[in-house]
Amino acid sequence: MRIDIVSIFPQYLAPVQLSLVGRAQSDGLIDIEIHDLRDAATDRHRTVDDEPYGGGPGMVMTPEPWGVTLDRLLRPDSLLVVPTPSGRRFDQRTATAWADRRHLVFACGRYEGIDTRVMEYYRPRVDLAEVCIGDYVLAGGEAATLVMVEAVTRLLPGVVGNVQSIVDDSFADGDMESLLEGPVYTRPAKWRGMEVPSILLSGDHGSIARWRRDQAWQRTRQMRPDLPPRGGTSSGPVPD
Repeated sequence: MRIDIVSIFPQYLAPVQLSLVGRAQSDGLIDIEIHDLRDAATDRHRTVDDEPYGGGPGMVMTPEPWGVTLDRLLRPDSLLVVPTPSGRRFDQRTATAWADRRHLVFACGRYEGIDTRVMEYYRPRVDLAEVCIGDYVLAGGEAATLVMVEAVTRLLPGVVGNVQSIVDDSFADGDMESLLEGPVYTRPAKWRGMEVPSILLSGDHGSIARWRRDQAWQRTRQMRPDLPPRGGTSSGPVPD
């Protein structure tokens, strides 16, 4: 997979060189390049914003630098991603769909956003997704882009060492769809007077699987009542 990210703060994207994403690049599984939008500016101050037509607070990113940059980066199979609080919600299903793409281009807006004509121009020319990662406003699209890049790339073959980790994730396709992952434990078996549930030490993998499903259902009901688990209810009492 090829990923291009356009920003006026390229240094903000330094985390793509770390952890799983960084290792996946070293292993040749993904190719990520960061581009400075100001390189396409034409004045000595490298200006990429101006006052909004119609008045109002803040500044708007001008279309010309975006046009020059995106014309250079986009190709017929590209998905152009514009992080914006006015976009559709990005979720695990979206990440799964994007993991099948060959080329993602992220356009990180700032200030009051990117001149709307940029999206209107490219929408009929390439696949375009305006998305948000939550119901809140950030200073720019860089943080949201980092979230989405990690969510997508960890689904690519070879990026995560144990593929079962992905299968058991919250919101994962299959049994965990619309469910939050339940509690997890490791050594020691007793810590500060609190013991690991005995079922996890039983060796009964069938009962353990049912217990984990039940815990996931209960956690979802408690933490995210807006996400009713698909396929019904708790599997019933499971011993601790």
